[in-house]
Amino acid sequence: MNALAVGSIVFACVFAGALFGMFLSSILPKEHLSENAKDVIKVTMAMIATLAALVLGLVNALIRPLLVLLTLPVTVLTLGLFIFVINGLLFWAVGSFVTGFDVGGFWSGVIGAIIFSVISWLLSALVLR
Repeated sequence: MNALAVGSIVFACVFAGALFGMFLSSILPKEHLSENAKDVIKVTMAMIATLAALVLGLVNALIRPLLVLLTLPVTVLTLGLFIFVINGLLFWAVGSFVTGFDVGGFWSGVIGAIIFSVISWLLSALVLR
């Protein structure tokens, strides 16, 4: 696949995501658009984002395999869905450990971990081609 096709696909995905977000903001009740709801995951500076990414990478490389191994029976029983819980807890833990990288709660951590996983998967799929 050439670079133009990859760029077009990425642009279409970003554009579709933006349109979907605008659609959701128009149909959501106004209490979901308050300042508290908007500030679920907040990063104050680029240096803190870099530090959070470094800590998240270390946690995923060192602690996550141990947690996956220890919770393997639960993961098998839930057909792999417990991995989302593990990822959310680790994302939330990094948010409480790194000052300036605020995660609003467990479900915010799960959503942030899912978004982080999708972006990582897309970037690795594009780079490894």
